[in-house]
Amino acid sequence: MHSVVDVIVIGAGAAGMMCAATAGQRGRSVVLIDHAAKLAEKIRISGGGRCNFTNLNTLPSCYQSENPHFVKSALKQYSPFDFIKMVESYGLGYHEKTLGQLFCDQGSQAIIDMLKAEVDLGGAIWRMDTGIVAIQKTDLGFEVATSKETWLCSSLVIACGGLSIPPIGATGLGYEIAKQFDIPVLPLAAALVPLTFQPQDLWADLAGVAIEDTIVSCGDMQFREAILLTHKGLSGPAILQISSYWRAGDTLEIDLLPDVDFDEIWVAVNRDALISNILSEYLPKRLVQAWLMQWGEIKPLKQYTAKELAAIEESLHHWCIMPSGTVGYKKAEVTRGGVDTLALSSKTMESRQVAGLFFIGEVVDVTGWLGGYNFQWAWSSGYVAGLNS
Repeated sequence: MHSVVDVIVIGAGAAGMMCAATAGQRGRSVVLIDHAAKLAEKIRISGGGRCNFTNLNTLPSCYQSENPHFVKSALKQYSPFDFIKMVESYGLGYHEKTLGQLFCDQGSQAIIDMLKAEVDLGGAIWRMDTGIVAIQKTDLGFEVATSKETWLCSSLVIACGGLSIPPIGATGLGYEIAKQFDIPVLPLAAALVPLTFQPQDLWADLAGVAIEDTIVSCGDMQFREAILLTHKGLSGPAILQISSYWRAGDTLEIDLLPDVDFDEIWVAVNRDALISNILSEYLPKRLVQAWLMQWGEIKPLKQYTAKELAAIEESLHHWCIMPSGTVGYKKAEVTRGGVDTLALSSKTMESRQVAGLFFIGEVVDVTGWLGGYNFQWAWSSGYVAGLNS
């Protein structure tokens, strides 16, 4: 026997819950299916448990996609201020941490509870700990066989995320469903992810050292934030940001001391002082010591030639490094690539070739910057699919 609903949403994460809540509250009967036993683990662990749920500075330019215009319609239909309004309606507090990033004062679980309440308000049926066995197109819509029962629907929404963080349940199901219906999937890669170095380039002895203000560039893109040295390479906000634009073989250029004019420093300081002590006013002492050893014994400033000082300055402002790769999906915030946006309507998220089939959230070829942008894409894409499914 088959159960019949208007909408089936596969994936009960950020985008899936937003879609189910929106569709249900407009009177559509909905079932929300997820293979995980625990709800919305990716929301729970986000922002160190505080959930960086959106960004006040959200613009289409903050997203990477083969079609950079695709996000415009959804972001316009459901903006960060719409989600903030929902947060406020539940009496939740929030604060801006940096660069427009908003965090929930009550923690990630409060955001999960809010979204669950919104889904329940729309009357959706929950099916957690339920696997997808098969999906078939029917004359009236879709037949979805699960590990527990079989459902029929007129609209099917795929919100099962990408490949990032497999320990909390990430799978490639969404891409497999797209391919089943001959919908193109663009090449996938870990994004917002730490980068690794070749062994000869490692600064493993300095693992844990952070530089708070740097400019990291790759091609035409650059980000000004902190970096962190690790046992394998580099991490930190600026590195995670640039990783979405980095490709194998690309060189990164890092300015470790933006806005610092060395000519002014050399004139202003005591030239009898060790150069390491001078530079340690601007950078972590451990890093300075290791960095200067590239030029041999560390000496007082006055003992360095103009050529040596110029080389040190150049290296600190233009540290060029070619990463060997990334640490992979296990540590990636999101997946780059995904369902080709050219195959979807930007206004509804519906497939252009398969009526009633929608793709939302991370499974789509839309990758936001670090700092709440990817959650905002989940809310916006989930909302517009919920309005149209």
